[in-house]
Amino acid sequence: MSGHSKWSTIKHRKAAQDAKRGKAFTKLIKELTIAARIGGSDLDANPRLRTAVANAKSQSMPKDNIDRAIQKGAGELDGAIYEEIIYEGYGPHNVAIIVEVMTDNRNRTIASVRHAFSVCNGNLGSANSVQYMFDRQGSILVDNAVIDEDRLTELILEAGAEDLNTENPDEYQIITASADFDTVRSYLEENGVAMLSADVIWNPQNRIEIDNYKKAEQVIKLIDLLEDDDDVKSVHSNFDISESVMAELG
Repeated sequence: MSGHSKWSTIKHRKAAQDAKRGKAFTKLIKELTIAARIGGSDLDANPRLRTAVANAKSQSMPKDNIDRAIQKGAGELDGAIYEEIIYEGYGPHNVAIIVEVMTDNRNRTIASVRHAFSVCNGNLGSANSVQYMFDRQGSILVDNAVIDEDRLTELILEAGAEDLNTENPDEYQIITASADFDTVRSYLEENGVAMLSADVIWNPQNRIEIDNYKKAEQVIKLIDLLEDDDDVKSVHSNFDISESVMAELG
């Protein structure tokens, strides 16, 4: 189904490890700051900031941290000025990769991203070199322990979502059109549905399935290197793993 791959299981496990090291907070703070800088500090008038605050709360970020990040973005407190940049390229075995970054030093960030591609036998490409292979969509993750599938299906149909993915045994993934993302997220929030995360993602139109353990490891190494960078907000690829390789990876 759309918006999901078996790789997501590994990716979400990796995200949990990042949270323990504080990387998740760093990235959430940058997103709060940028959202407030672009759209202002009024949550009612800034859909992106509402989503950023909801994601921060879902990761148990203290309210003081959230408020300071918003104040810095709105210019009420001194702080770094972050900019958003998208890098694109090909990883090992012709896997297309989009890297979204939030940085206060683009020279540092491009050097780090280029190095990751280089050491993993990938190539950093030019703008729009792989974006055409992806669709921009909303993705909302919900723990399947907090709501049953029938009730969630009813709610997302009412809200105008496009799809409900139930492939992952631990969580549901709700897919929306990018234009409907905030409406669906807000509707779920109003109906008391706790969300693990909510983001606008780059969803691949087609996936490259890797059916060799060593090859899968090479791609995973590049994605891990990129996600470990504090300047990297998110990494999107058209990479998928065959069932046999998933079994080997455990």
